[in-house]
Formats: sequence, structure tokens, C-alpha cells
Amino acid sequence: MIIPIWVYFAAIGILLSAYMAIRTGREEREEENESIELEGRIYMERLEKEREARRASRQSLEV
Repeated sequence: MIIPIWVYFAAIGILLSAYMAIRTGREEREEENESIELEGRIYMERLEKEREARRASRQSLEV
């Protein structure tokens, strides 16, 4: 039984498409994690600045 050459090309195309989908998904996940970490750092910095401002205002009221 001889398998036509287009079947091989179709199988290679399917495998290549699956590989690209997996690779792209992994890259997008990494970019998303980096973005989330950056947003978290910015948020934590803002919270720390607010704490410092509250501490400073409390100290100025006590004096």
C-alpha cells in the first residue's frame, strides 16, 4: 500500500502547527508573568510610599 506524498506533508504540517502553538503559548505565559510581576512591584512601591506618608503625617501631628 503506497501512501500519497500529500499525506506526509499534511502530517508534517500538523506536527509543525502543534509545535508552534505550544511554543507561542509558553512565550505568552512568560510575558504575562513578567507583566504581572511588574504590576505587583509598582503596587507594592505605591503602598510603601503611602505608609511612609502616613507615618510622616502622624509624626508631624505628634510633635
